[in-house]
Amino acid sequence: MEYIILILLIILIIIASINFKASRNKQENSEKENLEILQSEIIKREEKIKNLEEDIKILDAKMISYEQIKTEKTQLNERLKIIEQDRNNLKNEVNKLLNNEESRNETLRKSIASTNTLQQNLQTEIARVNDERVEKEKDLQEKMKKSWGEHEKDVQRYIQLICNNHIIKYIGQEDFPYPRNKPDNCIEIMDQLIVFDAKSPANDDLSNFPKYIKDQTENLKKYAKHENVKKDLFLVIPSNTLSVINQYTYNIGDYNVNVITKDSLEPIILSLKKIEEYEFADKLSPEERDNICRIIGKFAHTTKRRIQIDQFFANEFLDTLSKTGSLLPREILESVIQFENAEKLNPPMEKRKKQILTKDLKNQSEKIKKEIELREIPDIEANIEFKNDEK
Repeated sequence: MEYIILILLIILIIIASINFKASRNKQENSEKENLEILQSEIIKREEKIKNLEEDIKILDAKMISYEQIKTEKTQLNERLKIIEQDRNNLKNEVNKLLNNEESRNETLRKSIASTNTLQQNLQTEIARVNDERVEKEKDLQEKMKKSWGEHEKDVQRYIQLICNNHIIKYIGQEDFPYPRNKPDNCIEIMDQLIVFDAKSPANDDLSNFPKYIKDQTENLKKYAKHENVKKDLFLVIPSNTLSVINQYTYNIGDYNVNVITKDSLEPIILSLKKIEEYEFADKLSPEERDNICRIIGKFAHTTKRRIQIDQFFANEFLDTLSKTGSLLPREILESVIQFENAEKLNPPMEKRKKQILTKDLKNQSEKIKKEIELREIPDIEANIEFKNDEK
C-alpha cells in the first residue's frame, strides 16, 4: 500500500512538473501574470499533497487496523476451527451415547422379556408343583382309603398266614360257634376263642376315629359274654391312624380291649400261643404263671411303646416336613423335590411260609453293634417324653 501511495505521489509530481513546464513555456512572456496562478496552483498542490499525506496516514492507520483485524480474524478462524472440532467431538460423543443408550434399552428390553418369561415359567412351575402336591395328596388319600377299605381282608390274610406258619387254629366267620355275633377274625388257643376285630376309618376325616374306637370297645361285649371267649379282645387298626389314637387299652369291667396294629399281631399271637406249651394250666407253678404273665406283659408293653414311638416320630417327621416348605429357599426346595422323587425305599419283602427267625434278627443286631464299635460311633442317649406314658 505504501508503494502505491509513493507511485501516486511520483506520478502527481511528474504531472505537476509537466504542467508546470508547459505553463511556463506558454507563459514565458507573462510570468508575472501566471506566477500568481502558478503559486496558487502550487499551494493547491501542496494542500492536495498534504491531504494525500493525511490520507496516507489515515490509510496507514487503517492498514494497521486492518492487520489487527486480519490477525483477529485468523485467531477467530482458529478458535472457530477448535470450536467446530469440539462440536464434532461432542456430536460424535452424543451419537455414541445415543447408540449406547439404545443398546442399553435393547438389553433392558431383552432382560425384561427374559425376566417376564422366567417369571411365567416360575409361576407355571409353581402351579405344576402345587398341582403335583395336590395330586400326590389326592393319590395318598386314595391309597389310604383303598388300604382302609382292604384293611379287614389284609388283617384276615395276615392272621391266617401267622396261624399257618405256627400251627394255630384259625376260625373264620362261618365257623364261629355263635351265629348271631360273628367277629372278623378269631383263633383258638387252649380251647379259648381269641377275637381280633379289624376296624378302619370310614373316610379321610380321622377326627371322629378315636370316638368310633371307644364305641366299638363297648360293642365287643357281644363276644366277651360267651364263656369260651377270652376276656382280652383286640381291635386291629391301620398303622397310619396311630397319630389320632390316644388310648390303647380299655378296661370295660368284665373284659379288656387292646387297640393294636397289624405289625403287632404276630408277637401277640405268639405270646398267647406260649401258654399252649403247658398241657394243663392248673399244673403250672406260681413262678411259671408269673413268667407267662411277665412275657405277655412284656409283649404288651413293647407293643404299646412301639406304637407310642412310631406316633411320636410320625408327628416329628410331619412337623419337619411342614417346616421344609417355608424355611428352605425355593431353588433348594425344588432340588429337594427332585431328589425326593428320585428316591425309593425297598424294605425287605415278606414271603409266604418264610419264617422270620429270632436267631437271624439277633445275628443282624450283633453285626450292627460290631460295626458301631469299629467306627467308634458314640451311644445316643435319647431323652424322649411321651404323653400318657403312665397309661
